[in-house]
Amino acid sequence: QVQLVESGGGLVQAGGSLRVSCAASGGTSRLNAMGWFRQAPGKEREFVAVINWSGNSKYYGGSAAGRFTISKEDAKNTVHLQMNNLNPEDTAVYYCAASQTMYPGRLQTNYDYWGQGAQVTVSS
Repeated sequence: QVQLVESGGGLVQAGGSLRVSCAASGGTSRLNAMGWFRQAPGKEREFVAVINWSGNSKYYGGSAAGRFTISKEDAKNTVHLQMNNLNPEDTAVYYCAASQTMYPGRLQTNYDYWGQGAQVTVSS
């Protein structure tokens, strides 16, 4: 059974940077992509970014484009989300997700495994 563990959330001031990471373990050979979603209070969960398992294909949602970078550390089966120029609207719980689908895109139903979430809070 695949397990995903997020780390790196926290509190940052507006304009600052933060990196969240997600380590995958147990049955990772079946995975083809890993992504990030976020859910702000009172809002639906939204797609942030996804990277394929080889790390050579990335896709970003509108909220992330130009400010966030997704990357994969192969040796540790870990995906990072580097977030720059953060603003209070980025405050949310950030969820890591993994998919057995080659290009799962932004659809949550295409992801098979989910982490517990990491809180990111951006103060103004």
